[in-house]
Parts: sequence; structure tokens; C-alpha cells
Amino acid sequence: MVIIKDDDVVELAHGAGGKVMDSLIKNFVLESFVKRSISKSIPFLGEGVGLEALEDGGSFQVGDFEIVVSIDGHTVKPVFFPGGDLGRLAVSGTVNDVAVMGAEPLVLACSVIVEEGYPLKDLKRILDSANATTEEADIVILTGDTKVMPRRELDEIVFTTAGIGIVESGKIVRNSGLKAGDTIIISGTIGDHGVALLAAREGLEFTTSLVSDVAPLSGLIREIRNLGQITAMKDPTRGGVSSALNDLAQSSKASIWIREESLPFKKEVKAAAEMLGIDPLEVTCEGKIIIGCKAEKAEEILDTLKKNKYGKDAAIIGTVKPPISGKPLVVMETSVGGKRVVEKPIGEPIPRVC
Repeated sequence: MVIIKDDDVVELAHGAGGKVMDSLIKNFVLESFVKRSISKSIPFLGEGVGLEALEDGGSFQVGDFEIVVSIDGHTVKPVFFPGGDLGRLAVSGTVNDVAVMGAEPLVLACSVIVEEGYPLKDLKRILDSANATTEEADIVILTGDTKVMPRRELDEIVFTTAGIGIVESGKIVRNSGLKAGDTIIISGTIGDHGVALLAAREGLEFTTSLVSDVAPLSGLIREIRNLGQITAMKDPTRGGVSSALNDLAQSSKASIWIREESLPFKKEVKAAAEMLGIDPLEVTCEGKIIIGCKAEKAEEILDTLKKNKYGKDAAIIGTVKPPISGKPLVVMETSVGGKRVVEKPIGEPIPRVC
């Protein structure tokens, strides 16, 4: 049982995707919700992926198929940012969470909570952008809810999306699927979303535009999923690539070795990260996926990714090995020939980016 002191409070780090958030989820969320089998609770449903698995979504079986469900709340600031906005972010985030589990996203449910006095023209712009993103992802918004909060009781707007997808039984992709010898691929440059938002907040200017990578990746994932031999997928959102790789390693009880010189970064992202004193590996991406696959399939998957506009900067960044002294670690082989452990961040260094 968790002991709660009278002065304990929720902090920003509790929602930031790192170690502090892990503690909140494991000690509060999982402890508070009743853990029970879906098949026992609803007899006609088969087993699936439960809350305790801490995947990007959950699932249950119906006949020969597995239904994947995911939900995400979005509180990005600013609402309109270089390369995107809250509407595109809300749809893309949930579509990607469903798709990385190997499912085909079908429908979304949306909840919008908006502050009294919020400009209607901005609300319309967000909703139009969300709709355009659903068209790109080839899904529909099936149902929704709208609430208005009094002035100063909400910071502008919160957009929550829940998604449902479907996959054949036995073909769901889990974080725990990595095996020694697998190859690790990332679908493009790292840290674009979070650094673009922070640069906009701080008024930093660059000779070329620094924009978010936010995008729905269901089409891209479908292309590589059809090739087979994918053992794990995860989108590196809160906590960035560092957090996602550690989640994969821990779930798979394996170590992941990455090569620093193979990591794809835009020069503007690296420059801004150095200027702001942050590690771009810990910064949110909203249009990238980390893929684990069998080594013999890696080059074919890489070639397929590069032919898609959202995968043109894809790169093979490492390999999977057995745990180190029983520990599932992420290890970076540095460009100067050394090695260092890449730890999961304490929290996202940039608040309110997703």
C-alpha cells in the first residue's frame, strides 16, 4: 500500500513520460483500478492486453480478431505551433498509439473541453485541422463530447481522443516482443516536435524553419507491417526516444544497443537543444516510430520507410542483445568509441508539448 502524506501533490513531472510518471502509474493508477480478466468480466470476450501491461493501448478478443483501444488527452501550449496544432496532434497521437500495436485504426471518439471566452475562429481552426487529419489517416470521428469551463478555470482548451482499431488474433505487436539479434530502426529525425515548440516559446530563430513532425502514421505502419517480421513498435512521445527505448528493453527483458553516429537529427534541433541545455533524446516526437524487427528483414523495412514521405530520414540505429548482468539496459556506443547507459528521463524536459 502506498502511504500518502498530507502535503503530497501532483507535479508536472507526474505526466511527463519518465520515471516519475512511471511511479504514479504503478503506485496509484494500477493499485487503484481493479485488475481482473476481461474474459471473466465479460464472458463472451477473449483475453487481451490489459492495463497492467502498460502498452500504448489495451485490447480484447472478439472471434478471430483483437480490438485495440487507446486514449490520450492533449494539453499542448501553444495550441498552434510550427508545423501543426492541437487538432492534428490529438488525432495523430491516438491513431499512432493504435497503429504501433499492429492494428488498423478505424474510428475515434473526441472530447473537447474549452475555456469560456475562447475565440470561436480558433476552435473552428482546430476542429477543421482534426478533421483533415482523420481524412489523411482514413478514419472517422464516430462520437464526441463538448464542455465549456468558466474563465480562468482552464487554460484555453483540452482535446482528448480515444481510438479503436482491429487486428487479426495473434498478430498484435507488443512492447515485449524484442529478441536478441533483432534490429532497431527509427522512422526519421529525433526531437523535432518538442524542440520546435520550445523554440517557438522562447522566440529562437534559425536560418531554416524548425517545425513539428506531428503526423498520423497508420499508412506508413501498414506498409511495413505487411512485410512481416516486426517484433515491436513504439512511438517516442512523452520522454522521447530515451523513454521509448527503455520501455521496450524493460518489457522485452533485453538490452538495446544504439550507435550515436547512426541517430538522425536535424542540425537545427541539435543546435536548439544545445542552446537550451536539453537532451534531444528525451524530447517528444509526434511523427516517428521505433521499430524492432528480425535482422534479415531490416534493409527491406528501411527501404520501404524511405519511400514514404514520413519515413524518408529513417535509419537503422542499433540492435537487441541479452540483458546485461540480468538488467534490461539501453546502451549507446558513442561517436568517440566509448559506451554509456541511456537512462529513462526523470520527466519530459519540456512541459505541455503533447
